[in-house]
Amino acid sequence: MSHKRVPKRKIVFAGAGAAAVAAAAILLPNANASQDDKADAQPKKVNAAAAADIASELASKLGEAFGGAYYDKDKQQVIVNVVGDSNNVNVEVKKAGAVARSVKNSTADLKTAAKTLKTKATIPGTAWSVDPKTNELRVTADSTVTGAKWDTVQSTVKSLGAGMATVKRSAGEFKTFAAGGDAIFGGGARCSLGFNVTTDSGAPGFITAGHCGVAAKEWSDSQNGAPVAAVQKATFPGDGDFSLLTYDDANTNAPSTVNTGGGKTVNITQAAEATVGQQVERMGSTTGLHDGTVTGLDATVNYPEGTVSGLIQTDVCAEPGDSGGSLFTQDGSAIGLTSGGSGDCTAGGETFFQPVTTALAAVGAQIGGGAADNGAGAADNSAGAADNG
Repeated sequence: MSHKRVPKRKIVFAGAGAAAVAAAAILLPNANASQDDKADAQPKKVNAAAAADIASELASKLGEAFGGAYYDKDKQQVIVNVVGDSNNVNVEVKKAGAVARSVKNSTADLKTAAKTLKTKATIPGTAWSVDPKTNELRVTADSTVTGAKWDTVQSTVKSLGAGMATVKRSAGEFKTFAAGGDAIFGGGARCSLGFNVTTDSGAPGFITAGHCGVAAKEWSDSQNGAPVAAVQKATFPGDGDFSLLTYDDANTNAPSTVNTGGGKTVNITQAAEATVGQQVERMGSTTGLHDGTVTGLDATVNYPEGTVSGLIQTDVCAEPGDSGGSLFTQDGSAIGLTSGGSGDCTAGGETFFQPVTTALAAVGAQIGGGAADNGAGAADNSAGAADNG
């Protein structure tokens, strides 16, 4: 495939970027609380990024006793769900500076329940994610799930047992946020970029939504313009919604920033995991800058095009044209790429994001690492979506 070379120039796109904390069954050491001077440690005040690190560490240490974790942004504390009454477990939580909270369901229990939902309730218009605040699966059905399909969802949730899952209705319809977007163009589709990256080979590129990457192979930064980038990898549907494109011009300056409008930018310094309770911002070419909170992890969404798993669930609004756009934090962490959801920025709704960390690992790229500004950047008011119509 030939690519028309373009003059060296600065290309800035609005972009963004977490995966659920996995519980590894590792036995706790035989700690003696009375002998450990950290056993009575007070909870630490931490930021959301540090909270994700603490949660990941404890997931590994607590094994089957781990029931998830979330961030209390008001108290700036990590709340860790603990199954059982082992004193050693509580000691480990305190040593990490977190707050232990007794719950019924372990992470393993919730994953087993999610497998049942996948087997029995994979119906277009349904979604589920882990909500550590309630220690349950949050199941949502959109307005298209009616009659026998709705009955199936309800009966499946009921079969999981009390306290394992809740189900609610969404007024809208789950869909990828396609159409609209004032960003990049290819094959009759329009999308926006996520974050500029550097590939393992050192080439400048960017990541965006996978449903954009499968819509066209070459993309321009203007309608009917010459191609400036080509798709190298794309995943959608399936285990994610992400794609990697590389710039045709190897000298393209792709800075590590998100343009939030009004001449303001946020410098992106790293990719980070999402934490439930974390405050995040989303930039989109249709709706601009909006903020909200991470509400669920390891989400599965059954779009009309197919099932996508491993997503982040939030209450940040989005509309058609915002797909592929950035989910990030004010302190410069790339969290997610806008995938889809229901609702709009008037009525609200649920929005799902591809974790940036997972996407980078899958495509072999990193935020930063380039010569100019660590080689990674984000979009120019551009969180867009595919317009396949």
